[in-house]
Amino acid sequence: MLTVTAPAPLAAPKPNARAASVPLEVQREVEQFLFRQAELLDGKAWQDYIDCFAPEGVYWMPAHPHQTSGDGVPSIFFEDRNLMTIRMKRILHPRAWSQKTQWGTSHVVSNVVIESHDARSGAIVCRSRFHMLEFRRDQSRHFAGS
Repeated sequence: MLTVTAPAPLAAPKPNARAASVPLEVQREVEQFLFRQAELLDGKAWQDYIDCFAPEGVYWMPAHPHQTSGDGVPSIFFEDRNLMTIRMKRILHPRAWSQKTQWGTSHVVSNVVIESHDARSGAIVCRSRFHMLEFRRDQSRHFAGS
């Protein structure tokens, strides 16, 4: 089973960067893991999503593409499992009025590239593209990135 661990510093893909040569089974396992995470989010299976993370895992969304750390600088998200659990409980709380409106998301993950793979430790660094549609109150918003 793949788990998400603490992120390594980000680096923009280099022009003409080559993907690591990995067995097809590894490529498929990584892709399926990312697809499963998207399904869990779209299905609002919050605890199952959190369980994908290793104990030291962090969900990090930098505020700027060149940001290399979430420590001590503003980030859109920089949450360990404990903070993700707090967010889940807040969303599920019966008095979370902002969540009463019917809403949903649809994630699409593609262009999964494994940049490095250490067969001994199992460590994998990958990147992918995503497109997420959020719909709420007859309105939709689109988010995309890598």
